[in-house]
Amino acid sequence: MLKIEKTVTMSPEQMLMIIEGMRNPLNSWGRIDSDITHIEDPETLETSDYQFCLGENDAKLMHRLSVGGSTHAKYRRMMNVLVTLSAPLYWWKEFDTYKIGTVANSCSTMHKIAEKEFTIEDFSCEHLISTEEAIWGDPVPVSVIELLIGTLNAYRKKYLETGDKKYWWQMIQLLPSSYNQKRTVQLNYEVLNRIFWDRCNHKLDEWHTFCDWIKTLPYIDIVCPLVQFTDTDEFLKKEEKH
Repeated sequence: MLKIEKTVTMSPEQMLMIIEGMRNPLNSWGRIDSDITHIEDPETLETSDYQFCLGENDAKLMHRLSVGGSTHAKYRRMMNVLVTLSAPLYWWKEFDTYKIGTVANSCSTMHKIAEKEFTIEDFSCEHLISTEEAIWGDPVPVSVIELLIGTLNAYRKKYLETGDKKYWWQMIQLLPSSYNQKRTVQLNYEVLNRIFWDRCNHKLDEWHTFCDWIKTLPYIDIVCPLVQFTDTDEFLKKEEKH
């Protein structure tokens, strides 16, 4: 189970700066056709918000540079995304492969593990075999996780009553990798592009949920194209004339 709780993308001002920087190598600032528009409050007719409008020229250049690969599409590294999500520890272990271009603040299992009573909702166990599905005589996975949760809560209670660290150790070392942890993560479109193509066909459901979320981000179809040139000369022939 992976739950996306909140997403924050680039502001209009940031996007305009990214476009300007993207055009620096070409000295083609005069071709910028993106703009920031005002959104009026219908009652007061005053500006209540701002919206970035991507121009056709800029969209074409963004796409062309992206097709050229990460060497040419350096602007993608400036397109930051903040997301808060909850996912099991077994998924976070794989996510931590992507250290470059990411920053994360997580809920602490070391300091806050005894903060609340453990419940079945704290774990990703949707694929565990139930009593009805289990073959007679085999251990029942759902029963195992329920027993484990009961054990964790018993030692949590002892730890809260006594403050004895030996009971804290029981929770830390028994905690399964299906335990869900919340993190707020900073990413950019370059690393998201890499994650998508690395993980879009992964066996874990969580990666499919994450990749589906990537596909909802603004301009993702322009800056993370499917086809990438392997020949730099082929790319340069198609680079914008200026």
